[in-house]
Amino acid sequence: MRLPALLLLALAAMIPALPAAAEPTPSPVQVMVLGAYHFDNPGLDLNNVKVDDVLASTRQAELAALTQSLAAWKPTRIMVERQVAAPDLIDPVYAAFTPADLTTKRDERFQIAYRLADRLGLEQVYGIDEQPSDGEPDYFPFNKVVEVAKARGQGDRLEVMMAVPAAEVKRFEGLQATHTIPQLLAIQNGREGFNGSMAGYYGLLTIGDSQAQPGADLNAMWYLRNAKIFAKLMRVAQPGDRVLVVYCEGRFGRAQVICEIRRLGVNFV
Repeated sequence: MRLPALLLLALAAMIPALPAAAEPTPSPVQVMVLGAYHFDNPGLDLNNVKVDDVLASTRQAELAALTQSLAAWKPTRIMVERQVAAPDLIDPVYAAFTPADLTTKRDERFQIAYRLADRLGLEQVYGIDEQPSDGEPDYFPFNKVVEVAKARGQGDRLEVMMAVPAAEVKRFEGLQATHTIPQLLAIQNGREGFNGSMAGYYGLLTIGDSQAQPGADLNAMWYLRNAKIFAKLMRVAQPGDRVLVVYCEGRFGRAQVICEIRRLGVNFV
């Protein structure tokens, strides 16, 4: 005798379902962002810090101590502020690095990132920067902000805004006399440091009017650049990686990095 279909369904519902094969959970990526300042005084920013000679013996000892501390975190990948054309984003400058470079190269990429990568025995360092080349737009159209501010009678307002980072640069220069490089980096990477750097960008939103909004345009382009940097970071990082990013603080926008990439499931330390 055949059981009614409804009874078969009822009996089937009473049988415990076999456990489904568990999908492996990808190991999280951990990212440490170290906001730095330009060690070699290249004069690339609107306000530039006059940096002590990092090749001096005392500063070299401080950088060695910093390297030891960073090495304890055991990064598996290191990424720096360098634009790389190769699809794999491997920094060709690190490929030619030798410890002897530390006696002649003041650049923070050499003194922090390459020094650490060499100590850890890493074969590659990655360049994830984005710059306005090959038809890319201007990511920091500050000249347009100045132009509109003058045309709209807002030059004094802009001057007041720009006095704030200029004063901060002077304060930071003074701290070099009493602080080690690790201490200076700790100040720069503290909450006050990165919140203050972002406040300057937001302040520019008040420049212009309903027709011309150069401050808004500048913020949008800066976020676009950061988004492209983030995309490169995510393209290189693999599950389980511990990524150290060494970038000049004002250029990377550490606060935005933490807010945006955390949404992608990346853990920050």
